[in-house]
Amino acid sequence: MNPSVWELETFYRNRDIIIIGAGFTGLWSAISLKEKFPEKSVLIIERSSVPMGASTRNAGFACFGSLTEIISDSEKMGWPKTLELVKMRFEGLKKIQHYFKAEEIDFERCSGFEILNDNNALQQIDEVNEKLKTITGLEKTFFFNQDQIAKFGLQKTEFLVENPCEGSLHSGKLLQKLLEKSQSLGVEFLFGTEVLKILEDENKVQIITQFFQIETQKLVIATNAFAKDLISEVDLIPVRGQILLTEPLENLQLKGTFHYDEGYIYFRNLGNRILLGGARNQDFETEETTALETTEFLQNYLENFLKEVILPNQEFEISQRWSGIMAMGKEKSPIVKQISNRQIVAVRLSGMGVALAPKIGEMVGDLL
Repeated sequence: MNPSVWELETFYRNRDIIIIGAGFTGLWSAISLKEKFPEKSVLIIERSSVPMGASTRNAGFACFGSLTEIISDSEKMGWPKTLELVKMRFEGLKKIQHYFKAEEIDFERCSGFEILNDNNALQQIDEVNEKLKTITGLEKTFFFNQDQIAKFGLQKTEFLVENPCEGSLHSGKLLQKLLEKSQSLGVEFLFGTEVLKILEDENKVQIITQFFQIETQKLVIATNAFAKDLISEVDLIPVRGQILLTEPLENLQLKGTFHYDEGYIYFRNLGNRILLGGARNQDFETEETTALETTEFLQNYLENFLKEVILPNQEFEISQRWSGIMAMGKEKSPIVKQISNRQIVAVRLSGMGVALAPKIGEMVGDLL
């Protein structure tokens, strides 16, 4: 199908900056770019009707990171990189609250909790708190809250560690507000458009889609787990996160965001329903995929966790099951860099996109 002259001179006209991917990273990048360069035209191309990777298919955590997760990251990456990443998440969450009212995105600073059944991490809690003090301003970013174990009705829980810096939100509403903010700044969108090929020469970048070709001076690739479809040399692994959601429950006392097993399992109260996800460490190989499916094995594992830990001796029904695709790598630091004279890649958010994307958007702006 050949485009018409009207389409070529409006929707498909060349732009100063094009971003591929309308998830959190793409939208925050567009906002940062338009705020920095209001005179430049910015277009976001998205292959789906709504972003289908992780931005609209996550658990809605405004995620700071759990105690064991931060300790594990420090052992793999060292403390300087770990603290830099924590600072990005902390500042990213503050930026979300600066841009949007809590009621617009159902944001709640509800605290994060981690279930522990041994004291290995607890022996390092003072050291971790000391290192985090310059970021959070708190004497104790992590602290014991044993009284809440019984109140929340949790079983198989020896210790409960609280972190007041974490919260929850409605991912769909956040994405919607980011779309509105982008449009108010003059960002344009083409949804349902898949980029098939990227060609670059000394004067421009040419983007070939299934419908048309378009040119730009600068290109930002913000497709996270799907980046390898466009650039082969990026160091990331697509991984799936599966989720289930119960029907509403009476007298549900659970309040906050919850982590278990170094953050591999996570759950929260969503409108008196339990949203529970993760456990990909029970089947790493199968979950290294871009297939938006659920598996009987992991869904059964999550249901058993629900029965044994969260809702013991309580009847429940599952109303929904879904999955999202994240991007992981050898370490958790995101990849934000220039890969050619005219192209920037901003990917590998390691399941922390809600908190990281606001700061990654700023980094993209600094690179252009």
